[in-house]
Amino acid sequence: MENTAIEQVLNQLQSKELESYRVGKNDFLTFRAVLVKREDFKHFRGIAEIGGDVTYSYLDEPRS
Repeated sequence: MENTAIEQVLNQLQSKELESYRVGKNDFLTFRAVLVKREDFKHFRGIAEIGGDVTYSYLDEPRS
C-alpha cells in the first residue's frame, strides 16, 4: 500500500466517508507509519482482529 493511498483512506475516515477500514497484517507497519505522523493521530482507534488485521475508525473525541 502506497503512502498516498493511505493518506486518502485516513482522510476518508476523518470526513466520515468511511465508517471503518481494515488493514491487513502485511500493510500494518506502512499504514501505521503514515498514521502516527498525523496531528489527529489520537482520533484514530485501531482494533486488532484475529489473524493480524486491524480495523481502524475515527473518533470525534481524541483518545487519552
